[in-house]
Amino acid sequence: MDTQIKKVLELARAKINSAKVVKDLDQAYIEIFGKDGLMTVLTKQLSNLPQKDRPKTGTLINQLKKEIEERLKKKRSSLTARRSLPSIDITAPGKKQEIGHLHLVSQAIEETVKIFSRLGFSLQSYPEVDWDWYAFGSLNMPKNHPARDDWETFFVKSEINPKYGSQVLTPHTSNGQVREMERVKIPPVRMLNISRCYRRQIDVSHTPMFHQFEGLLIDEDVSISHLKGTFDYFTTNFFGPSRTTRLRPHHFRFTEPSFEVDVTCGVCQGLGCRLCKAGWLELGGAGMVHPKVLSAGEIDPTRYKGFAFGWGIERTIAMKTNIPDIRFFYQNDIRFLEQF
Repeated sequence: MDTQIKKVLELARAKINSAKVVKDLDQAYIEIFGKDGLMTVLTKQLSNLPQKDRPKTGTLINQLKKEIEERLKKKRSSLTARRSLPSIDITAPGKKQEIGHLHLVSQAIEETVKIFSRLGFSLQSYPEVDWDWYAFGSLNMPKNHPARDDWETFFVKSEINPKYGSQVLTPHTSNGQVREMERVKIPPVRMLNISRCYRRQIDVSHTPMFHQFEGLLIDEDVSISHLKGTFDYFTTNFFGPSRTTRLRPHHFRFTEPSFEVDVTCGVCQGLGCRLCKAGWLELGGAGMVHPKVLSAGEIDPTRYKGFAFGWGIERTIAMKTNIPDIRFFYQNDIRFLEQF
């Protein structure tokens, strides 16, 4: 009887191991425990044994039954798990690994720095939280200037410095002008300052936080023609050879004379459309550095002249790609960002 038990175990193992799918395993179960199955036949033979051998043999048959049932359970779990796995088509083409790229604002910053570096401008970095003196006072802005209104500028709660005043989140990158003069001391100065700025504005063309770049050139015999030539060089390289610039008289406290810088519309190429109305789009502000600003930076205004300019990075991107709302840049919509 022991030999028959071992033989049934071997046959049961073989049937279970050979099952490739759940249907095969169901058939193996019938062949083992069915009406004419291996275990059924073996159990019927128990009545042919002497009375004294039946308890021991019965115990062995029960142990055999438990072992076979455990093997069936493990095999079923294995086949069920394998069936739930997604099938793989080895003939299908593979997927290329997706590679990210810089945000379009970072791309524009890199391109801007590259263009101006060819003109000898060096990139500097100055505080985003700065003293009132560098943000306003040194730039010839009086105490009652509208830019110093709490509703225009983010002021920081801090102790008042007797020399520099209170602290602000820089509303422009012009705070780097006098700092750069203090650093260089003796011209020539050719600075490019790119940083985050903060103002209480939000609409299709403004955000509370934005990126601005500031250009500053100070040397002997600097004129407005040098300023215009610098703009034309930037415009040609950044927007393309079909876009041109113009200087429109304006008023800024830290430059004299001062100008608004306009660029021909990229939609109508200067012919006039719903976007630009008259063929031009405002890019930013510029002008010849005011003598009082030069004096604040301890540079002799009777010997040296200079020009400064600045505008938002986001605005240049919008004008280059005809994006209608600069708030798109910071909504983190992957469908928008993937286009660049």
